[in-house]
Amino acid sequence: MTHRTMDSVRSSKGKNRRTPRSADEDANAARRTIATPGVEDLRILAADGSVDRDLDPHLDDDELLRIHRAMVLTRVFDQRMLTMQRQGQMGTFAPGAGQEATQIGQVYPLTERDWFSPSYRSFGAQIWRGWEMERLMLLWDGFFEGFAPPPGVRDLPFSIVIGSHVLPAVGVAMGMQYREEDSVMVTNFGDGALSQGVVAEGLNFAAVNQAPIVFVCENNGWAISTRVEQQCHVDPLALRGVGFGVPSIRVDGNDVLAMIVATREAIERARHGGGPTFIEAVTYRMGVHTTADDPKVYRTDDEVEAWEDRCPLRRFGIYLLGRNVTDQAGLERIQQECEAEVLAARDRFRSRAHAKPREAFDFVFADMPDELARQRQAYLEKLDRKGVE
Repeated sequence: MTHRTMDSVRSSKGKNRRTPRSADEDANAARRTIATPGVEDLRILAADGSVDRDLDPHLDDDELLRIHRAMVLTRVFDQRMLTMQRQGQMGTFAPGAGQEATQIGQVYPLTERDWFSPSYRSFGAQIWRGWEMERLMLLWDGFFEGFAPPPGVRDLPFSIVIGSHVLPAVGVAMGMQYREEDSVMVTNFGDGALSQGVVAEGLNFAAVNQAPIVFVCENNGWAISTRVEQQCHVDPLALRGVGFGVPSIRVDGNDVLAMIVATREAIERARHGGGPTFIEAVTYRMGVHTTADDPKVYRTDDEVEAWEDRCPLRRFGIYLLGRNVTDQAGLERIQQECEAEVLAARDRFRSRAHAKPREAFDFVFADMPDELARQRQAYLEKLDRKGVE
C-alpha cells in the first residue's frame, strides 16, 4: 500500500487505455512479472483531529462550517428517524450513523449539472443534494411522492436490491458521454455489493468505455451480519477496481477532508476524459443494518466502542476548534439548530402523512399481490374504526 502523494494522483489523469502487446512480445515472452498499478491510501485528519498540513485542502471557514453542519444534520436526522420508527411512526429503514463523512465527502464536489445514484443508506448525501428531509420521511413511510427526486435535482431513486442501481448509473454516465455533456456521475454502494455480478458488470462497462463515473464503495465492515473478510478475500477492496483497469484509492471514510479530496480529484479526472475511479471509503456502521436488525447477535460492544473513538463528527469538530473556525459554544449552537430543523421537518411530514393515510399502499404494484391486498384491507379497516378519512 503506497502512501498518498499528490503527484501520484495527478499522473493518473488522462486516458486509461491499455497498450496492446506487440507480436515481438508474444514471440519472446517466457515467464515474467507484469507491472500492475498500486493503490493509494489517503488520510488527512487523524482520529485525534490532527491534520496533515500538506494534504489539507484548506477550505475557508464558511465551507468548513457548512460541511460540519451537514454531518451534524445527517446524524440528528438519522436519530430522529430511528426514534420515530421505534414509536411506530416510520417504516423500516437503514440508519447510517458513523458514515456521515463518507456521505458528505462524496457529494461535496458535485455541481448541479452532475448526477448522483445513491444506495439506500444515503440520507446525508441526499439532503446535501437538495432532498427535503420530509420527502425522505415520506419515502421511508411508504408514500409515493417521497420516491422521486426533487425537481431540478439530477439524482436517481435508490433501489433496495443490493447493487442493482450501479448499472443504470453507468448507463447515465455513458449517455452523458455520448451527448458530450460536461457532467459526472457518482454512485455509492456497500462492501457487500461487490459480491453482486451487476457491480462487476458496471465496473467493466465503465472501464472499457471510459465513462465519467466515480464508484464509491462504502466499506463499513459488514454486509448485514457478514464480515467483509467472509465475503471478499481481496484486501484492500480498492484492488477490485484495479482488476478492471480503473484507477483506485482507499480512503479513511471517517475523514471528510480525505473524502472530499479523493472524490474531487476523481470527478475532475472523469470530467476531463480520464474515465472512472474506484474509491474504497473505510468507515463503520455504528448502528443497525436496518431497523429490523439486531447487531448484538453478530458483533461485540468492544468493536463498536473502538470505532466510536474514530467518530467523524468528533474528529472534524476537534479540527474546527484547532483552526479557530469556531468554539465549543458554536458547535453546540449548530447541534441545537440541526435538532430544530429536523423537528420542523418531522412536523411537515406528519401533516402530509396524516392528510392522506390511505395512499400508503398506492403505486406499489400494478397488480397487487393477494397478501398485500389483505394487509391493505386490514389497514383501511383500522382507519375506519378510528374515523380517519
